[in-house]
Amino acid sequence: MPVFDFSNSSDDKKSNEFHCTYTVFRSNENAASPQKPILLLDNHKREWKHHSCGVFADQDKQTVFEFKEEDGTVPADILKVDARFVSLLHWLGENRINVRLSGKNMEDGYAVYKIREIAFGGGTKLSAEDGFLQFMIERLLAGSAPAEEIEDEDQEETGDSMKLTSLQSITDFMTCAGKTLPDNIRLWARRNLAVARSHEVSPEERRHAQRALSIMMNIQWKNNYFEAIDPQEARRILDEELYGMERVKQRIMETIIQINRTHTLPAYGILLVGPAGTGKSQIAYAVARILKLPWTTLDMSSINDPEQLTGSSRIYANAKPGIIMEAFSMAGESNLVFIINELDKASSGKGNGNPADVLLTLLDNLGFTDNYIECMVPTVGVYPIATANDKEQISAPLMSRFAVIDIPDYTAEEKKIIFSKFALPKVLKRMGLQEKECVVTAEAVDAVIEKYADTTGIRDLEQAAEHMAANALYQIEVDRVVKVVFDGEMVRHLLA
Repeated sequence: MPVFDFSNSSDDKKSNEFHCTYTVFRSNENAASPQKPILLLDNHKREWKHHSCGVFADQDKQTVFEFKEEDGTVPADILKVDARFVSLLHWLGENRINVRLSGKNMEDGYAVYKIREIAFGGGTKLSAEDGFLQFMIERLLAGSAPAEEIEDEDQEETGDSMKLTSLQSITDFMTCAGKTLPDNIRLWARRNLAVARSHEVSPEERRHAQRALSIMMNIQWKNNYFEAIDPQEARRILDEELYGMERVKQRIMETIIQINRTHTLPAYGILLVGPAGTGKSQIAYAVARILKLPWTTLDMSSINDPEQLTGSSRIYANAKPGIIMEAFSMAGESNLVFIINELDKASSGKGNGNPADVLLTLLDNLGFTDNYIECMVPTVGVYPIATANDKEQISAPLMSRFAVIDIPDYTAEEKKIIFSKFALPKVLKRMGLQEKECVVTAEAVDAVIEKYADTTGIRDLEQAAEHMAANALYQIEVDRVVKVVFDGEMVRHLLA
């Protein structure tokens, strides 16, 4: 009867277990040298030549470099690795790429400061791929050390970065999670999947069908229920983004309270009308932040053809979806804030019709159809926020789909406070200047406001703060002054 002895099996298993022989060090050196090497190899049994050839082993199995010496292959443990090069060593080992190391024997090991690829067979002639390897090494040396990652086995893994592109992955998604799609999109997906698989249609039609499927499947189609929002947090965000404008903030807070009560978006979007530089876009971004929704921007001044918004038909070889559909794809979900800038410039379309008319179906929340996708996309989760300088240039049908909020220009006193407490400190912080190094007197602030009394918004004030801070920095660095004090006369001369 055969007898099996398992007494040594645990020891054998332990001896075959993988263990990493090296430690990782972090370096921001932009050039490697024997004193600042890329990696360190074990040389306590044998010293290695200045130029040595070999291959890295598969790093998931054995963390060694296999030297090809005259007496055969001799492995050497990797002792230390620059954190920037860990992934590169895995790539070299996984692909068994023949390399030549340049290094120096030091007390703590063989310090490798250069890695070159050699022709197959260990020759000295460099292969054509060496340029790619050197490109990667130069990029890694130019980069900073990666942040130390703390491994957490309990950390949740997410699939947010996963994109469905292949027909197999789209098919599997339809089988396993097709019921998560709206009914009309699920029916549309089945039809397009049949086209993408069919050999009775042209390759161009199959490619378009697969591309359309990839776009639609990677959008998370949510319902129109919105979680409650903390009004106090909403007010804090508005105060952080805007100074003054109490009436405007009140209108926005009314909208937030409405969403809290109904858990649905208002029937009308917001149209912010006011002079340039008064913070209309900032308000739009603040609302997106409050609603905790992804946002996308659409600049109507650059749209001169409705097809840019609606996409082109698949009958064309170079057909593609429109900007609106691409916005859904970039957001990755159907609930988003759609920021439409320069709405009053939309009427100047030079193509086949008025681009602004395309927005009507998007704003009605009844569904939008892209010519490329050929499917009605639900828009109940889209919250449009438009900006304009002159509402007289906007058509009546468009105006009727917005709740209009007029943004007034800032008063002289408000501009003083914005310049002193917001614009100037922000610029000084960005330039690395302390407030005691750049002192602006009250007369100087009055001179700035007087200079830009006829301009709207605060952009000119921010540019003036930038100019003054740059001048102060110049005097401190070049003229070696301790601090710069700006008075009214200096400011008038500087900004003249």
